[in-house]
Amino acid sequence: MTSNQPRLSIGLPVYNGEKFLKEAIDSLLAQTFQDFEIIISDNASTDKTEEICRAYAEQDERICYYRNDNNIGCARNFDRVFKLSSGEYFKWAAYDDLHAPDFIKKCVEVLDQDPTIILCHSQTYFIDEKGSFLQNYDIKLKADALKPHERFHELLTKHLCYQCYGVIRASALRMTPPMGGYGNADGIFLLRLGILGRFHEIPEYLFFARSHPQQSMSMYFPNYLLFATNRKKHSLSMLPDFYAYAVWFDSAKKGQFLLPHWRIFWEYLLSIWRSPLSLHERLYCHRSLHQQLKGTEYLLLKDLLMVVQRLWKDWQAALIKKQPVRL
Repeated sequence: MTSNQPRLSIGLPVYNGEKFLKEAIDSLLAQTFQDFEIIISDNASTDKTEEICRAYAEQDERICYYRNDNNIGCARNFDRVFKLSSGEYFKWAAYDDLHAPDFIKKCVEVLDQDPTIILCHSQTYFIDEKGSFLQNYDIKLKADALKPHERFHELLTKHLCYQCYGVIRASALRMTPPMGGYGNADGIFLLRLGILGRFHEIPEYLFFARSHPQQSMSMYFPNYLLFATNRKKHSLSMLPDFYAYAVWFDSAKKGQFLLPHWRIFWEYLLSIWRSPLSLHERLYCHRSLHQQLKGTEYLLLKDLLMVVQRLWKDWQAALIKKQPVRL
């Protein structure tokens, strides 16, 4: 890394990314905007990720490679690359996604020109394992609204959180609680960031999200491509497995009793109570929460039933262990 502070820090958290990692890094190094550092945090990968990253770090002084001794979960690894950054602007990058060469340049230009915008991203389309076009991501959010409660309302809409991979003001990120270890943590993180300032979407397809079987969404949200358009009605049965996502975000939670939907609802409330909003704006946010979550109440009951079932199974198992062995 150069002695001068870069304008942009790119954080790349990765775990076992050998299949697509080279393409992702090459896509970043090919950017027309070059004043950046790349911070890679390897979450104790067991494949050739370390070998690939060290080779790139030796070739380019802007690349810094760090390796965790143990897998600390997705959320903490995402937070780690930001804590290690030093740029005025920050961007997360996934090990499998690609960017058009002028993605960063155009995002930085928008942020430089308008201080009320804290996050800039572009339109997105999906690519397959070979990099071929699959479909557009057509969910449109009015996250550029001037009023924070209007942005809150928009970001409560079902979406796939690709704004996380835009260019963000580091000062705004420092004012936002880090991504949590629970389901929909990335969505709630964006919600809290959106309360602080406006998002801007560049009306060009400059970000290419890769769809493949090894990614978390394919494993825990198999129908996510059906959510990529505003034109289709979605069934609640198509929602992600938020229990599995909670463990993915925080691996220490594996095997614990979790109430994933209750936790999400609680984090929504905290987002309202802990944000710098007026009483009037808070009331509007509570109304939006009621409107957007209406009809999903049964998910809270589902959480309780799952806990009861787990307790019942554990109790039965304990009884079996206490029974004498019959010959």
